[in-house]
Amino acid sequence: MKKRIGILTGGGDCPGLNPAIRGCVMRAQDFGYECVGFIEGWKGLVTGATMPLKLTDVESIINRGGTVLGTSRTNPFKKEKEGAVKDSVKNFKKLGLEALVAMGGEDTLGVAAQFYKEYKLPMVGVPKTMDNDLSATDFTFGFDTATTVAVDAAERLKDTGRSHRRIMVLEVMGRHAGWVALYTAIAAAADWVCLPEEPVDVKGMCAHLKVAHARNKVALVVASEAVTIPGEDLGKEELDDFGHMLLKKRGVAERLSALIEKETKIECRSAVIGHIQRGGAPTLFDRILGTRAGVKAAELVQAKKFGNMVALRGNEVVPVSLKEATAKLKVVSKDWIRFAHIFFK
Repeated sequence: MKKRIGILTGGGDCPGLNPAIRGCVMRAQDFGYECVGFIEGWKGLVTGATMPLKLTDVESIINRGGTVLGTSRTNPFKKEKEGAVKDSVKNFKKLGLEALVAMGGEDTLGVAAQFYKEYKLPMVGVPKTMDNDLSATDFTFGFDTATTVAVDAAERLKDTGRSHRRIMVLEVMGRHAGWVALYTAIAAAADWVCLPEEPVDVKGMCAHLKVAHARNKVALVVASEAVTIPGEDLGKEELDDFGHMLLKKRGVAERLSALIEKETKIECRSAVIGHIQRGGAPTLFDRILGTRAGVKAAELVQAKKFGNMVALRGNEVVPVSLKEATAKLKVVSKDWIRFAHIFFK
């Protein structure tokens, strides 16, 4: 039987996944491997749901957003009492896989690390997250595209805000790390940024917004979706398989907008771009990074360097251990926050 590599994409989708799938499949062919894709992330491994990944399936997907494999937030270890882990191992062996390439963020790669450590399944990780919050790599694909979309939205909000003499609030994605909000705020010349790394300074923000609005007849705030507003109690929220809040009750943009209008007495409007950030064609940066990551993953399989994740360090794509890659999140540092405040005049 021909040597075979499994590929799956887990967690939230983002631009760059299809280029990564394509890169892995095309490089694997050079080594004599055929590839099979698991449908909807770890759920596909649990149920054994697969699809072929031949050259004709991937050669034209480099410009497509999302993932042709589908994705989910399934955690086999969360469903262990249902036999999900046992079924996953059985399906892995039944398909005769040489290795599995898991493309995802902290959660998806954490599952890969656990399968490698506890069941000795040969795993290779590819870092994918628009949040850019994996500490072992300088950048993850998906981030550049998501932030580019957010910057465009921010600039459009400023245009309409200036016309109506309003303060505008843009809510972007970012659960635990505020990199999307930070980069968007700096690149779009925002007047304030609210990050999950620190509670919102309501008094400082509102005082500054009044000054900025008086000068420019518009002011812009960029906020991550999971910021903490002092004094609020949102109650208990629903969790996903990985223990993350689903943020259904958040509505950060609306809450901040109401608070700002009350404090400043200036008309304020808000917008949420949400999942628009996840879709659409990947930028040039994400197409190249995704492709390089997929190619390197196939090369790690060929070299039998299992238990590793592909990482971008400087301009080199190198292997790092899955254990290191999932040890901690990369959050916005105090230095970056101070840098952003240079431009809040």
